[in-house]
Amino acid sequence: MPERRPRKDAVRNRKAVLEAADALFARCESPEDVTMADIAAAAGVGKGTLFRAFGDRTGLLRALYEARLEPIREAVETGPPPLGPATPPQDRVAALLDAVLCFKLDNRRLALALEESASGSPYQAEHYERWHSMLQAVLEQIPGLTDSDFTAHALLAATRADLVEHLAGEGLVSRKRMRAQLANFTTRVLASGPPQG
Repeated sequence: MPERRPRKDAVRNRKAVLEAADALFARCESPEDVTMADIAAAAGVGKGTLFRAFGDRTGLLRALYEARLEPIREAVETGPPPLGPATPPQDRVAALLDAVLCFKLDNRRLALALEESASGSPYQAEHYERWHSMLQAVLEQIPGLTDSDFTAHALLAATRADLVEHLAGEGLVSRKRMRAQLANFTTRVLASGPPQG
């Protein structure tokens, strides 16, 4: 049986909802300020349409996040250096972490809302698993690195949305300085090798 294509109005509604949600999250003070009713009203659709298309608020956040993440995923999988597969692994790890940090800086409220919506732990959320698996795969290519799983978790901790929001939102650290500090931290972690003893 051939796969059913979505109706044109459903495609149009989905696009309108994602654009409305994008604009609302960009303007809000706190991610909790944006409700499904706000998004439906801004998109010009009924709440029922919103729930049918995305399931719930977390589903909508996930869809918006994934749409914004797609260019980075493509760059990692098939793009040119510094994110693409032809880049030496240590350089690629630094570039990937910089991309994660810039993504979260550019999407602070959305990233924060999605991480806060994860049931139980942000580490069990699908988007975290995706970042972790991308980073772990690159770390596994570095000779002498013995624990790519833990190292990926430790490095990603430096890009958590709540930390990024605290540092950037409070004006404690500039974007340029945060990126430089993360690059320095990454270099030190990768250069340190396994613990002795």
